[in-house]
Amino acid sequence: MSHNRKSPEGQVTDAVKNNWVDRLAPLPVQPYLRLSRLDRPIGTWLLYIPCVWGVLLAALYDGNLQLWDAWLILACGLGASLMRGAGCTWNDITDRNFDAQVERTKSRPIPSGRITIKKAALWMMVQAAFAFGLLITFGPVAIIFGIASLSLVIIYPFAKRFTWWPQIFLGLAFNWGALLGWVAHTGSLDWPAVLLYFSGIAWTLFYDTIYAHQDTEDDALIGLRSTARLFGDKTPYWLTVFLVLTIFFMISALLMANPLQSGALAVGILGPTAFGFHMLWQLIRLNIKSQDTLLTLFRANREAGLLPVLFFAIATML
Repeated sequence: MSHNRKSPEGQVTDAVKNNWVDRLAPLPVQPYLRLSRLDRPIGTWLLYIPCVWGVLLAALYDGNLQLWDAWLILACGLGASLMRGAGCTWNDITDRNFDAQVERTKSRPIPSGRITIKKAALWMMVQAAFAFGLLITFGPVAIIFGIASLSLVIIYPFAKRFTWWPQIFLGLAFNWGALLGWVAHTGSLDWPAVLLYFSGIAWTLFYDTIYAHQDTEDDALIGLRSTARLFGDKTPYWLTVFLVLTIFFMISALLMANPLQSGALAVGILGPTAFGFHMLWQLIRLNIKSQDTLLTLFRANREAGLLPVLFFAIATML
């Protein structure tokens, strides 16, 4: 039964140590799970959290939190895992030649030769198909919004080849769930959701600039662009700008949502307030020369993003 044991080969460099894929998954499926980043769950959280923001803000907006919202939140979690997996598979297919030249990414399944392009493409389609199966339960308008996000997913891997701001494209894709969650609850789009979307984009610029600093030397050698390379030593200044924009847009979304009870608004605003203090803590700890610190701060954004979830959830119950 040795085929079910942890493989000494194939682990990805920046994966969480002793993750469940390396420890428990059967060897034949490990490369596929790694391709979907299931050994690195932080990206799924960062895709999922804006979806929950959107659902809860919509419930706060119309004062109508329902059992249906529990399904939306659950389905968004499953969908985030599937679509992050499909998106990462697409990203690794398009970036395979670049990934092979970068120390942090050359151990990924495609550049390391553990999965062929054809098998990766099939795996991508399987994940997308299951995600679509969840999406069709959300209602017609939400289905349209969900399908529309695919264009952003397709474009993102190419962004770092033609712009110094690929993190904007990542933000547009990763925070689409704020719009989708709102529309799935209300059946239409409104300005609070758009402002919440802007908040998420600014947040992505914050955390992914931190993340991108891990690869600045390799990216410079192979000609890939990023906000980390663009900002360089001015990164703390720009992260401060993104922090302010994140909190400004989130508070604006709450104010425009106009909760029926002032108490709910007060509790809701504690969310972006705590969120902002967490981002400030990251900024204080930032060391762009330390790979370990950069990865730790990037992963800490799960807890940061969950702070608004906590206070939005409490506010919907008031």
